[in-house]
Amino acid sequence: MPPKHRDPVLVAEAVDRVLSASYEKPDLALAVRGLAERLAAVAPGRHVEVRVPPFTAVQCVEGPRHTRGTPPNVVEVEPVAFVELCAGGLAWADAARDGRVKTWGDRADLSPWLPLAP
Repeated sequence: MPPKHRDPVLVAEAVDRVLSASYEKPDLALAVRGLAERLAAVAPGRHVEVRVPPFTAVQCVEGPRHTRGTPPNVVEVEPVAFVELCAGGLAWADAARDGRVKTWGDRADLSPWLPLAP
Protein backbone atom coordinates (compact mmCIF):
# COMPACT_ATOMS: atom_id res chain seq x y z
CA MET A 1 0.00 0.00 0.00
CA PRO A 2 1.51 3.39 -1.03
CA PRO A 3 1.90 6.17 1.56
CA LYS A 4 -1.16 8.36 2.06
CA HIS A 5 0.66 11.43 0.70
CA ARG A 6 0.75 9.74 -2.71
CA ASP A 7 -3.05 9.44 -2.89
CA PRO A 8 -4.29 12.60 -4.63
CA VAL A 9 -7.82 12.25 -3.22
CA LEU A 10 -6.60 12.01 0.38
CA VAL A 11 -4.21 14.93 -0.16
CA ALA A 12 -6.97 17.08 -1.70
CA GLU A 13 -9.27 16.34 1.25
CA ALA A 14 -6.50 17.24 3.71
CA VAL A 15 -5.77 20.47 1.80
CA ASP A 16 -9.46 21.41 1.97
CA ARG A 17 -9.50 20.85 5.74
CA VAL A 18 -6.35 22.97 6.19
CA LEU A 19 -7.74 25.78 4.05
CA SER A 20 -11.01 25.77 6.00
CA ALA A 21 -9.05 25.87 9.29
CA SER A 22 -10.78 22.69 10.51
CA TYR A 23 -7.76 20.42 10.55
CA GLU A 24 -5.66 18.40 12.91
CA LYS A 25 -1.90 17.88 12.78
CA PRO A 26 -2.15 14.65 10.68
CA ASP A 27 -4.19 16.57 8.07
CA LEU A 28 -1.54 19.28 7.89
CA ALA A 29 1.24 16.71 7.60
CA LEU A 30 -0.57 14.85 4.81
CA ALA A 31 -1.32 18.06 2.89
CA VAL A 32 2.27 19.34 3.19
CA ARG A 33 3.90 16.05 2.20
CA GLY A 34 1.58 15.51 -0.74
CA LEU A 35 1.98 19.04 -2.06
CA ALA A 36 5.76 19.00 -1.60
CA GLU A 37 6.01 15.80 -3.61
CA ARG A 38 3.84 17.36 -6.31
CA LEU A 39 6.02 20.48 -6.38
CA ALA A 40 9.10 18.31 -6.84
CA ALA A 41 7.37 16.57 -9.77
CA VAL A 42 6.31 19.86 -11.40
CA ALA A 43 9.72 21.51 -10.94
CA PRO A 44 12.14 18.56 -11.11
CA GLY A 45 15.75 19.08 -10.18
CA ARG A 46 18.04 19.36 -7.18
CA HIS A 47 19.03 23.03 -7.17
CA VAL A 48 16.58 24.32 -4.54
CA GLU A 49 15.77 22.67 -1.25
CA VAL A 50 12.27 23.38 0.02
CA ARG A 51 11.89 22.85 3.75
CA VAL A 52 8.54 22.74 5.49
CA PRO A 53 9.45 21.90 9.08
CA PRO A 54 8.65 19.67 10.83
CA PHE A 55 7.00 17.72 8.03
CA THR A 56 9.23 17.44 4.98
CA ALA A 57 12.02 18.73 2.77
CA VAL A 58 12.29 18.17 -0.97
CA GLN A 59 14.72 19.20 -3.66
CA CYS A 60 13.46 20.68 -6.89
CA VAL A 61 14.19 23.12 -9.74
CA GLU A 62 16.72 22.45 -12.47
CA GLY A 63 20.20 23.86 -12.11
CA PRO A 64 23.58 22.89 -10.79
CA ARG A 65 23.22 19.96 -8.44
CA HIS A 66 24.23 20.36 -4.84
CA THR A 67 25.92 17.40 -3.15
CA ARG A 68 27.22 18.41 0.30
CA GLY A 69 26.41 20.76 3.12
CA THR A 70 23.76 23.41 2.89
CA PRO A 71 22.27 23.75 -0.60
CA PRO A 72 22.97 27.04 -2.42
CA ASN A 73 19.26 27.81 -2.62
CA VAL A 74 16.91 27.13 0.27
CA VAL A 75 13.25 27.94 0.80
CA GLU A 76 11.79 27.48 4.27
CA VAL A 77 8.03 27.80 4.61
CA GLU A 78 5.60 27.58 7.50
CA PRO A 79 3.30 24.56 6.96
CA VAL A 80 -0.04 26.35 6.65
CA ALA A 81 1.52 29.01 4.42
CA PHE A 82 2.94 26.26 2.20
CA VAL A 83 -0.54 24.77 1.73
CA GLU A 84 -1.98 28.22 1.01
CA LEU A 85 0.79 28.99 -1.51
CA CYS A 86 0.29 25.70 -3.32
CA ALA A 87 -3.49 26.13 -3.39
CA GLY A 88 -3.38 29.74 -4.59
CA GLY A 89 -4.73 31.31 -1.42
CA LEU A 90 -1.51 33.18 -0.66
CA ALA A 91 0.78 35.11 -2.99
CA TRP A 92 4.52 34.38 -2.90
CA ALA A 93 5.41 38.07 -2.47
CA ASP A 94 3.03 38.44 0.48
CA ALA A 95 4.37 35.33 2.23
CA ALA A 96 7.96 36.46 1.71
CA ARG A 97 7.20 39.98 2.90
CA ASP A 98 5.53 38.86 6.15
CA GLY A 99 8.12 36.18 6.96
CA ARG A 100 6.08 33.03 6.37
CA VAL A 101 8.58 32.22 3.61
CA LYS A 102 12.31 32.63 4.12
CA THR A 103 14.75 32.22 1.23
CA TRP A 104 18.50 31.95 0.77
CA GLY A 105 20.16 32.03 -2.64
CA ASP A 106 19.55 33.72 -5.97
CA ARG A 107 17.25 31.00 -7.37
CA ALA A 108 15.13 30.43 -4.27
CA ASP A 109 11.94 31.80 -5.79
CA LEU A 110 9.16 29.27 -6.32
CA SER A 111 6.62 31.74 -7.70
CA PRO A 112 6.95 30.41 -11.28
CA TRP A 113 5.56 27.05 -10.10
CA LEU A 114 2.96 28.27 -7.62
CA PRO A 115 0.11 27.81 -7.23
CA LEU A 116 0.17 24.17 -8.25
CA ALA A 117 -2.41 23.27 -10.85
CA PRO A 118 -5.29 21.20 -9.42
